[in-house]
Amino acid sequence: MHLHGLDIGIIVGYFIVVILIGLWVSRKGAKDLDSYFLGGKSMKWYLLGVSDASGMFDISGTMWLVYALFLYGMKSIWLPWMWPTFNQIFLMMFMSAWMRRSNVMTGAQWMQTRFGSDRGGTLAHLSVVLFALVNVIGLLAYAFKGIGKFAVVMLPWHFTAATTGIFTDENVYAMILMGLTSLYAIKGGMVSVVITEVMQFTILTLTALTIGAIAIVQVSPEMIARSIPEGWMNPFFGWTLGVNWDGILHTANKVIAQDGNEFFSIIIGLMFFKGVLASLAGPAPNYDMQRILATRNPREASLMNGMVTVVLMFPRYMMIAGITVLALAFTMPQLQSMEKPDFEKILPLVLSEHVPTGVLGFLLAGLAAAFMSNFAATLNAAPAYVVNDIYKRFINPNAGGKKEVTLSRIVSIVFLVIGITFGLLTNRITDVMMWLVGSLYSGFVVANVLKWYWWRFNGYGYFYGMVAGIGGAMVVPELAKYLIEHNATMHELFKEGFNMIYTFPVLFVISVIGCIVGTLLTKPEDDAVLKKFYKTVNPWGWWGPIRAKVMAEDPSFVPNHNAVHDLTNVAVGIVWQLCLVTLPIYIVLRQWSWAGGITVLLLLTTGFIKFRWYDRLEKAVD
Repeated sequence: MHLHGLDIGIIVGYFIVVILIGLWVSRKGAKDLDSYFLGGKSMKWYLLGVSDASGMFDISGTMWLVYALFLYGMKSIWLPWMWPTFNQIFLMMFMSAWMRRSNVMTGAQWMQTRFGSDRGGTLAHLSVVLFALVNVIGLLAYAFKGIGKFAVVMLPWHFTAATTGIFTDENVYAMILMGLTSLYAIKGGMVSVVITEVMQFTILTLTALTIGAIAIVQVSPEMIARSIPEGWMNPFFGWTLGVNWDGILHTANKVIAQDGNEFFSIIIGLMFFKGVLASLAGPAPNYDMQRILATRNPREASLMNGMVTVVLMFPRYMMIAGITVLALAFTMPQLQSMEKPDFEKILPLVLSEHVPTGVLGFLLAGLAAAFMSNFAATLNAAPAYVVNDIYKRFINPNAGGKKEVTLSRIVSIVFLVIGITFGLLTNRITDVMMWLVGSLYSGFVVANVLKWYWWRFNGYGYFYGMVAGIGGAMVVPELAKYLIEHNATMHELFKEGFNMIYTFPVLFVISVIGCIVGTLLTKPEDDAVLKKFYKTVNPWGWWGPIRAKVMAEDPSFVPNHNAVHDLTNVAVGIVWQLCLVTLPIYIVLRQWSWAGGITVLLLLTTGFIKFRWYDRLEKAVD
């Protein structure tokens, strides 16, 4: 692609400004671990909310969501349940407050509040550290793949003639952009990340609205109708997907089959079941949890996660819909002429040919912000687990603040190198994403649900459940591939493609066995540990024996009986979130009857949430 000098100047200027600002504010984040990882727990909840939303507005995910909307149409709104996106609603309604009451620095440190510091608690602690570090490496590889695919289409420079292997232009771009972003993320920690992410999200929002507006002006509903198969506009589905691209773009059917999503009801059912469990398990040990722990109190933790949904969904899906509509209207001949089109590159393909000079520079800066936000947040989460949960606990408990920060920076560099290495070995964004959320997170959910809701669950049960789940996530997908290749029935059923979510039932059973066996063959946690946890966090669930002991000692204690209330709010909140997803898409598509009905539903659910959640949030206590 040939970029105009104006566009190049805007992009280069943007990188210089962001890096300089990040380095300038980094002094505030270099005092000690608390300031480096959590900003001293002094930042405003709305800044943390915008920062969290900015971290989720990643370029790899945006490219994949464009890919999904283009191929699956409005039925793609259910596919993000794989993560699941509705975990933000669980966090908003009750889970963030529970997590913040623990007053710790990392998810691994939280293990001590639940399981104590004996051998079982230590094993639980180490198992969540293992998961967190594997997760960080996977997310870095995911970011690497996305930014490389984006940059090689959008940027004009060439570094090598190789089209295959490790050192392609795609991979060289990814290494350069990751290296630039790491300058301020590693030096300044959380404060640098949050301040730069707020600025980046402002650019992202303007970018998203601009792309949506361009699509509305340039593309008519009739132009869209000529390029989509029957059923593309309808978000509802039957037993199968019901979208057939024959006669329009036959290669699209092959890619859908490769994704393994033809039995759509089964896929979405598994996603929803796994997603509910993952949401009940609380936040995964990544940048999302880090921002919860960085808030000033439980009330602000809940508001922070509510802010994420409000500010993220509409602009992000305005961008996704705009890119998709422009692709449907203007790139179909080009896609039809390709023998094997890479649909993950639709986003940069559209921008490279259908956005005017000057505007393109700002759009590219915005999308660079999307990458930088997510990457910086992910990278900043890694050293917290190594330094705080391994080095300080087991090696040098008396390390000083400056030494801890220096070590954190070294650990960040190490994980940057490891993440890049795994990114170099990966071919598709979809492959990395599906392993992360389809397999690795499937092995995470059972142990992390039980830790909140069952008093008898102990550190040994958590450890064996996590080891079984993580180990299963490494083995079961490979075993499934082997069976598909060597078993006639499996081969016939999944010869076109295999969705990793099919491994969830197997991983679920493996994890349950590990959790139950590990728990029942060992003694319960000490009463003092359980009572302190229950009284501090006050979760609902099966805490009867501990609840009775706490109330016997403190008759004034008020136990949490809000399960039905919280879960009702969650159900309405998921509908509310879906409205914020679908409304901008239908606006860009100019489907006004759909947009009008969704707007009414959005207003009704917003009113419900205001009275049933916001008005009842616990007040902050200094």
